[in-house]
Amino acid sequence: MTGMTTRERSEPAVNAAERPMLEGWLDYHRDTLALKCAGLTDAQLREASVPPSELSLLGLVRHMAEVERGWFREVLAGEDLKPIYGTEEDRDGEFHLTEADTWEKDAAIWQAEIARARENTANAGLDDLSVGRSRNGEQFNLRWIYTHMIEEYARHNGHADLVREKIDGSTGD
Repeated sequence: MTGMTTRERSEPAVNAAERPMLEGWLDYHRDTLALKCAGLTDAQLREASVPPSELSLLGLVRHMAEVERGWFREVLAGEDLKPIYGTEEDRDGEFHLTEADTWEKDAAIWQAEIARARENTANAGLDDLSVGRSRNGEQFNLRWIYTHMIEEYARHNGHADLVREKIDGSTGD
């Protein structure tokens, strides 16, 4: 695996204030997904879990890049952006991989979206409402977005556990 190096993963302090706790758990889950991908080849990262599903580790990384972009840039900051991988014809494009899709390229995109998320949240308070809105017209406070993102990563890290075990037998958190 080339490109991104995985930083040391550690659990947030058990006595942290609310914001550091939320940010700590979000980073923990971001790092967990990176760890699930560590040491694998591009071909292994593109390997589907169980046919007919196209779920793969690289697809999960690409999906989380889209999710980071959607919540922290489009909803929180109100940026008008197109999807990274999806199209009108293929809304789940992040999961439809080809030989041209690589860890180096897609991990860099994912990390760039995480960096933008950190920039967009740096000066926002937990109770601040988003500039953008959901499809239903709802605004969200940053606390809700952080909580949702922790849930999103945790759910997909469970998927990543199973995919990784299928690829090389590795288990654990």
